[in-house]
Amino acid sequence: MNIDTVTLVTASDEATEDLGRRLAARLRAGMVLALYGDLGAGKTVLSRGIARGLGIEEPVTSPTFTVVQEYPCPSGMLFFHLDMYRIDSEESALAFGIEEYLYAPDAVTVVEWPERIAGLLDGQGTGIVRLSHLSEGQRQIVLPAWLVSDREDNHGEKP
Repeated sequence: MNIDTVTLVTASDEATEDLGRRLAARLRAGMVLALYGDLGAGKTVLSRGIARGLGIEEPVTSPTFTVVQEYPCPSGMLFFHLDMYRIDSEESALAFGIEEYLYAPDAVTVVEWPERIAGLLDGQGTGIVRLSHLSEGQRQIVLPAWLVSDREDNHGEKP
């Protein structure tokens, strides 16, 4: 384990969503979270939890076909949920105006499939999160240590 990352394990979609809800408390406008993981790894589930933690109650689904979903937060901030799965290049992303969503000063942005636009992501303003399946419903989530409070343990549970 890298000293700058924390590895958590969640046992269900509900636990992954709950982790996202708790992570939302650490996010501020202008931040970008880049969610890496295979199909079905839990990127959208974690995104939904982040949205819930930001106070968004409407349904949150993967924006695979729309590329971006915008949600207003009760705080006045925005939540941008981007899915780059169907984007084939950074040029394509720029053509649809991705720069309006990355590091927006009034929004938290979550990007699924960020490897498609890696050159557009600023390392200093981006939190890298890696999700993978361990077994049925169980996920391993590696995230920046700054995203996790001191009270998280290595199983994603509060002591």
